[in-house]
Amino acid sequence: MRVYLGLTVDELAALEAGQTITPAEAFLSASVDEEDELAALEEAAEHGAVAAAAELDDPDGPVRLVDVASFHLDVDGSGDLAWYAPQEIDAVLREVRGTAS
Repeated sequence: MRVYLGLTVDELAALEAGQTITPAEAFLSASVDEEDELAALEEAAEHGAVAAAAELDDPDGPVRLVDVASFHLDVDGSGDLAWYAPQEIDAVLREVRGTAS
């Protein structure tokens, strides 16, 4: 099932290092409707430095980088969430740490 997670910088760093994390809370969409999915993503973004969409069997279970479908963060302060592929986790970490080049 698709879940949306608000992740801390430390959780992102752990994922990048190949570790498994267990985020504090997973947000689920009320339906498969795009508006409901966006609402869950935005709610997750309010609870972490970065929002992640992940495919998990158990919404409260552990998360590995391979489970992550995408990362989302507000890079320009507009409130719009930019999309990053899981392979771009290093760029996501640079953004949230304020060291983007």
